[in-house]
Amino acid sequence: MKYRYISDSHCHSQFSFDGNDSIHMLCDSAVHMGLHALTITDHCECSLYEQTNARETICRSVMETRKAAVQFEDRLHVLKGIELGQATQNPSAAQEILELCDFDFVLGSLHNVRGQPDFYFIDYSQTDVHALLNAYFDELCELIEQGLFDSLAHLTYPLRYIVGDHNIEISYEVYQERIDSILRALIQKDKALEVNTSGLRQKIGEPLPCGMVVKRFHELGGKYVTVGSDAHRWADVGSGVEAGLETIRRAGFDSFAIYVDHKPKLFPLE
Repeated sequence: MKYRYISDSHCHSQFSFDGNDSIHMLCDSAVHMGLHALTITDHCECSLYEQTNARETICRSVMETRKAAVQFEDRLHVLKGIELGQATQNPSAAQEILELCDFDFVLGSLHNVRGQPDFYFIDYSQTDVHALLNAYFDELCELIEQGLFDSLAHLTYPLRYIVGDHNIEISYEVYQERIDSILRALIQKDKALEVNTSGLRQKIGEPLPCGMVVKRFHELGGKYVTVGSDAHRWADVGSGVEAGLETIRRAGFDSFAIYVDHKPKLFPLE
């Protein structure tokens, strides 16, 4: 199925520690792909805020995004975003960066639980995976209660590495109650759930979260879903977004959201 308003609400430029390309290059790639909108969401890892120059780089990202919005205004809707990582681990940093810049969109993410490295760096042969996932879900609940974001990024982020890279089997049924509680909390706070398509180009081979979780979000009464490639280079902008929109449609939704000034603008899945 071909969609009319294909948009990417999660991508990273050279202003992210793991990004490669300029915002202009990301936008140029989006135009060549025929995207309707692109939201730049460079990283702000609150847990490392004092050890990095996140304040400066995020402000520069927003400034360059504003320039790109003017340069591409007749070809692409360019929006100002941020991926706010581990906001509950440093609430003052999270508040400071959100007050400094006029973002359209905030992704809330959790790349590590307190006292642990990013899930990418963990040695899972020496880790109690069940305890780690429960700690992750506990902290996600804190993140939602704090409520500093518009959409929850890659809900099943740890599985990108646990399942995809280390081939450790995880049963959805074991964690369904925990996941349901997170989805209900999002709904209660009127927050969106992100369908992150990075998993489609990685070993796990499915979006984060998978279609089953997106469908459950719909069943429980979720209203808003965003979709993003999580691109860290120009060549991945928009990657898998059409498949992500199809995941959303099959889950029962008839629209997806793009955020402008923190307000969801719904676009039909047609």
